[in-house]
Amino acid sequence: MLQKVLVANRGEIALRVMRACRELGIETVAVHSTADSEALHVKFADESVCIGAPSAVGSYLNIPRLISAAEITGADAVHPGYGFLAENAEFAEIVARCELKWIGPRAELITRMGDKNRARQSAMEAGVPVVPGSEGVIADLDEALRLAEGIGYPIMVKAVAGGGGKGMRPAADPAELRRAWVTAGTEAAAAFGNGDLYLEKLILSPRHVEIQILADEHGHVIHLGERDCSVQRRHQKLIEEAPSPAVDEDLRQRMGDAAIQLCNHVGYSSAGTVEFLLDEQREFYFMEMNTRIQVEHPVTEMVTGIDLVKEQIRVASGAPLRFRQEDVEIRGHAIECRINAEDPQRNFAPAPGRIVAFHPPGGPGVRLDTHIYTGYVVGPQYDSLLAKLICHGRDRAEALARMERSLDELVVDGIPTSAPFHQQVIRDETFRRGEATTHFLDEHIGQISEAMAAQALG
Repeated sequence: MLQKVLVANRGEIALRVMRACRELGIETVAVHSTADSEALHVKFADESVCIGAPSAVGSYLNIPRLISAAEITGADAVHPGYGFLAENAEFAEIVARCELKWIGPRAELITRMGDKNRARQSAMEAGVPVVPGSEGVIADLDEALRLAEGIGYPIMVKAVAGGGGKGMRPAADPAELRRAWVTAGTEAAAAFGNGDLYLEKLILSPRHVEIQILADEHGHVIHLGERDCSVQRRHQKLIEEAPSPAVDEDLRQRMGDAAIQLCNHVGYSSAGTVEFLLDEQREFYFMEMNTRIQVEHPVTEMVTGIDLVKEQIRVASGAPLRFRQEDVEIRGHAIECRINAEDPQRNFAPAPGRIVAFHPPGGPGVRLDTHIYTGYVVGPQYDSLLAKLICHGRDRAEALARMERSLDELVVDGIPTSAPFHQQVIRDETFRRGEATTHFLDEHIGQISEAMAAQALG
């Protein structure tokens, strides 16, 4: 087993990794910027190292400083969490070259599966269904227009290095494709340093359903069921649940088998997520693979009882998986709401500031993963995620009831948060029936906004 892990991250995910390490008897090292000197992950770690200025570029994205922090503290492994450098193959490779253990998949797999075009090709090679589209990177707009006629509109323009909704634009006709081509390419080049694009057929009214996998370094792969992440804003997930209301046991097995096929084909190890689009005919298509722990991993933990972060660490230590596929059992239902420092009544504008009062919800089946406290200052430098509220019940109805109660109990005073938005979504009849697709928010934002405004007025 590893002895000391440097957590190359901040916020709630840094705390989450540290808690897993403590249960395994592993020491932890926190890194922090000068802005985060009073952060909880710094206080909870066995050791801490300041790595730079408040900007992410000067601290959490500074690879030499992260490596130096690991070396001076005697860490023997690095856990990247999610975001920042979690899917940066160069960082993973440097960690390995410095004879530190990277808690995640090998660098070449991060490169292969992080490139959406190469990941798509890998899925096709593995016999996993993919959305009809171009065979590879498209040379120019003229080629895109020609291919789109063959694929058929509507089309989705996608960046090969995209993520978080960046570098993705829909097009219903050639005129829109011309605009989408320029916008997606420019956005992808700015965000990822790579403006290469490809095309996919746009699936109308899909659900976003992903399969959680665990794989060890001995060739064993299992899946832990699915998560439904269809409630999104600009391709950013807002609410996730497990299991999906749209998936039965037969479909779960078929999607799980497909995810395992892909992982076996590429030789994957560690925790990972294979993401699919599910159409109205219940056909599923590979979309992408995330080579890290996901923000929404707690809902899977709640319904399976398996600690994904601890298993990730055990796998990195060289241990075989402790579970077989037949050991995985889905119990009940879990829902997660991402509570962000954003004002949903001002188009989800970022809302930094000081938290003057904080009261977490509690009770049976309630989990709150957070790094905030009364007096905590939410800065403008980092992601706006404040907390993940997860509620588990014997069935979906009980999970919904607990989430509605918990959102009412949650108090974060001093700054606006997205909690009022979640309160209205949870009460929405389409969502309660389990019928939300990725277009849910586009179709319902008007009535949700009206309900939030009425709630604010008392």
